Amino acid sequence: MKSDNPASSFWRRRLVDPIRRQLTQGVSPGKIALTLAAGSAVALFPILGTTTVLCLVLGIALKLNQPIVQGINVLCTFIYLPVVVGCIRLGDVITGASPSRPDLAAMWAMFRQHPAEFFDRFGATAAHAIFGWAAVAPLWIAAVYCLSLPNLRAMARRLDARPDLGAP
Repeated sequence: MKSDNPASSFWRRRLVDPIRRQLTQGVSPGKIALTLAAGSAVALFPILGTTTVLCLVLGIALKLNQPIVQGINVLCTFIYLPVVVGCIRLGDVITGASPSRPDLAAMWAMFRQHPAEFFDRFGATAAHAIFGWAAVAPLWIAAVYCLSLPNLRAMARRLDARPDLGAP
C-alpha cells in the first residue's frame, strides 16, 4: 500500500520499512525496541557533531542494527535543538547555576571559527547540557522502549500472520 503523502512516504522509507525488514529477517521486537530507545537517546546527546559517532559506537557495543540506529539519529534532528536547550536548562537546575541563555546560532559560529574560545566560553554550558541529558536519558530509554515494544510485537504478529506483508 503506497501513499501519495510525501511525509508518509518519508517515514515509511526511513523508519517503517527498515523495521519491517528486520522483523522479517528474525530480529526480535525487543531488540528493535532497544535499538529505537537507546539510539534515540544517544542521537539526542547535546554536543553537536558527536551523535553519528556515538550512535555507531552504541550500535557496535550493543550489536544493534546500524541502519536503524543511524536512521533514528537522522530523524531526531527534527527535535534536536529544543532538546539541547532543555538539557542546558535542566543542567543549570541540577548544578544550581543561574539560567543560561544559549544563542545556538552564535555558539555554532564560534565553534566553527574559534574552537578554543568556544570551549573556554561555553564549556560550563556544555557540561550543564550533558548533566541534563544524563538525568533524562534513562527515563527516555525506558519510555521509548515501553511505548515501542507493544507496537513492534503487534507488527511482528501481523507479519507472521500474513506472509505477503513481510515483503519490503
